Amino acid sequence: MEIRTLRYFLETAREGNMSRAAERLHISQPTISKQLKDLEEELGVKLFTRSSYSINLTDEGMLLRRRAEDILDLVDKTMAEFQSLDDIDGGEIYVGAAESDGLKYFARAVKSLQETHPKIRCNIYSGNMEDVTQRLDKGLLDFALVMSYVDLSKYNYLTVPATDIWGVIMRKDSPLSQKDSIAPEELFGLPLICSRQWIDQDFPQWFAGEEERLNIVAT
Repeated sequence: MEIRTLRYFLETAREGNMSRAAERLHISQPTISKQLKDLEEELGVKLFTRSSYSINLTDEGMLLRRRAEDILDLVDKTMAEFQSLDDIDGGEIYVGAAESDGLKYFARAVKSLQETHPKIRCNIYSGNMEDVTQRLDKGLLDFALVMSYVDLSKYNYLTVPATDIWGVIMRKDSPLSQKDSIAPEELFGLPLICSRQWIDQDFPQWFAGEEERLNIVAT
């Protein structure tokens, strides 16, 4: 399995069309078609289902897409590191971060870094805690800014002086709107629209064993 073939596969998966993928890659359609057919034969699985106007990934194709994205990200990161070995004033930094007010501290650090080392470029990957820590563990990120519960025993870390605060948006005539703060149990039974990030990260700590008492109508 060659890196070039993985790039052909990933571009085709993103475009959903071999002609458009070939155009973006500046190669001929027969070339990309043969490479993908050889890849299917090498893996022994069918990666695409083809129609007259588009192609769709099979379950095996979806698995390869996730793996190909990680592999190519790591390849590109490694190439960038070697290309910057002789450039002590420049290079690439890969950072993972969730959407958080704590990002302001990172933004200030980047601004200060840019003033002294303008050739250094920061690449930010945005995702939830699980996405970010997985990429960190795989070596795809240099460090991460995490504003949630995570096992720190396997990391070197610094504490950021920030705390995210979750709030509730409601109608002005709601009885809860008159309160300065709301306890979690006051939300029991109310129809709630919650972010997927909150459900994945903070829900277990706030409502352990109380799932049935919440009325989450949408995410």
